[in-house]
Amino acid sequence: QVQLVESGGGLVQAGGSLRVSCAASGSTFSNDAMGWFRQAPGKEREFLGAITWSGGITYLAAFVKGRFTISKDNAKSTVYLQMNSLKPEDTAVYYCAAISDYQTKHLNEVDEYDYWGQGTQVTVSS
Repeated sequence: QVQLVESGGGLVQAGGSLRVSCAASGSTFSNDAMGWFRQAPGKEREFLGAITWSGGITYLAAFVKGRFTISKDNAKSTVYLQMNSLKPEDTAVYYCAAISDYQTKHLNEVDEYDYWGQGTQVTVSS
């Protein structure tokens, strides 16, 4: 059983930066990786990236490479999404999620994840 809580969302101007956090509790290491997704109104939830608990290997969607990075703090059971050079089109609700045995699954597929946080709103003004 895993509980995930996102925080750090808010309003930021275009070109600015923001870091959102996801605090995990429960049996976090029974889940092999943590993913970040976002969903804008009228759009499908889209994969941003993921990080493995063991080793800290990261995977990023091509369209966010160079602007977004993912990191973690095992001692705090927390993962982070650092977002730089934000654009208005980045406005969305940002979610973290937990997945087990990721090497046999599709990290970019919503249905593969076992647990989800409640999401945090990020709004980028032009």
